[in-house]
Amino acid sequence: MVAVAILAAGRGTRMKSTLPKVLHSLGGRSLVERVLDSCQCVAPKRWFAIVGYQGEQVKAALQSHPDVEFVEQQQQLGTGHAIVQLLPYLQGFDGDLLVLNGDLPLLRPETLKQLIDAHQSHQNAATILTANMPNPAGYGRVFCQGNNILKQIVEDRDCSAAQKQNHRVNAGVYCFRWADLEKVLPQLEANNDQKEYYLTDAVNYLEPVMVMDVEDYEEVLGINDRKQLATAYNILQARVKDKWMAAGVTLIDPDSITIDDTVELQPDTIIEPQTHLRGNTTIASGCRIGPGSLIENSQIGENTTLLYSVAINSVVAGGTRIGPYTHLRGQVQVGQSCRIGNFVELKNTTLGDRTNVAHLSYLGDATLGSKVNIGAGTITANYDGVSKHPTSIGDRTKTGSNSVLVAPVTLGTDVTVAAGSVVTEDVPDDCLVIARPRQVVKPGWRLNNSQ
Repeated sequence: MVAVAILAAGRGTRMKSTLPKVLHSLGGRSLVERVLDSCQCVAPKRWFAIVGYQGEQVKAALQSHPDVEFVEQQQQLGTGHAIVQLLPYLQGFDGDLLVLNGDLPLLRPETLKQLIDAHQSHQNAATILTANMPNPAGYGRVFCQGNNILKQIVEDRDCSAAQKQNHRVNAGVYCFRWADLEKVLPQLEANNDQKEYYLTDAVNYLEPVMVMDVEDYEEVLGINDRKQLATAYNILQARVKDKWMAAGVTLIDPDSITIDDTVELQPDTIIEPQTHLRGNTTIASGCRIGPGSLIENSQIGENTTLLYSVAINSVVAGGTRIGPYTHLRGQVQVGQSCRIGNFVELKNTTLGDRTNVAHLSYLGDATLGSKVNIGAGTITANYDGVSKHPTSIGDRTKTGSNSVLVAPVTLGTDVTVAAGSVVTEDVPDDCLVIARPRQVVKPGWRLNNSQ
């Protein structure tokens, strides 16, 4: 039985932000959310987030995690002091406590599973995750005896010059037998340069304590400033891109492409340069996306092309051609084998199968049937200055160039709208509608230029 405690009370002054450090975003999710997700594999019995600075913001950000219990650390007096706050919550708990810093977003779930397994199989009082860091500056150094038995942990600021030559560092991830840790927490003292209570001092009272080296030290890189945040993003992107290229996705220029790790791609899709895939996006096989495109929280069907375009909160069925310079937003739904072309914006609009909106159009709050053809420059005038209104267009209807459909309005099936029309009234099926002033020609007329 395992409980998880995530240390999320600090401000993170080096971030130069009023936002708590653990709420800064990395690839579409906050740092602390990533830490929570990495713990799922150990199936914790209880979840704790220890909060302090802007604690209400942290609580609000984690509303989608209803199992998390929030523990207040009103004064930030170190990691040991943070865990002391759990004493009233874990009375009688007979299990292990996994403690993680909330700024370790690159931890792999399998690493934590290995840590728990090692801790329990060796029946340790404590097991500490460590890493051999090429540049260990800023990290506490870990010193061991044989068989990875811990001898001592010394914080970086308290290290001697000789101790700083050790490259094995404390990763800030611990697994404790709670019954043992509970007894020693009241014995911690703040006898250090920072006058803080270090959780690492607790191991001086516990036995046995082992360390486990992580294979990839990048997993335990903490985030203390914007530069480290950017470094973490690059590491995350490398993981994601390697995964998808191994799965049969072509990335034409990986360095210019970004892909959130929440995105799902299918084989034989091609992602062109300068393309960015965000949020809960799925792209089916055979698609060609980009160059120069952004897709966010959208589903793209198979064999679709999307060139120099933006799709946000939209669903596009297969065989559709989009772009260049198309903008889909606000719950757009596009049917099979459609064409949405140059400089077209769709907002909260549904297109039936094989419908074309080829160029220079805006359709908002509209529902179009199948095989509709929207002429160049057609717009729906959906806003009257107070409210938005719908437009409905039936199957096989065609609008001429430079038409305006003033909502609310309904066009039936097989309607033809003459070019330049301003349609303000409903149109029944099988009609030609001409809604424009009659052309007047006056022969022999010219301006009188005489003075």
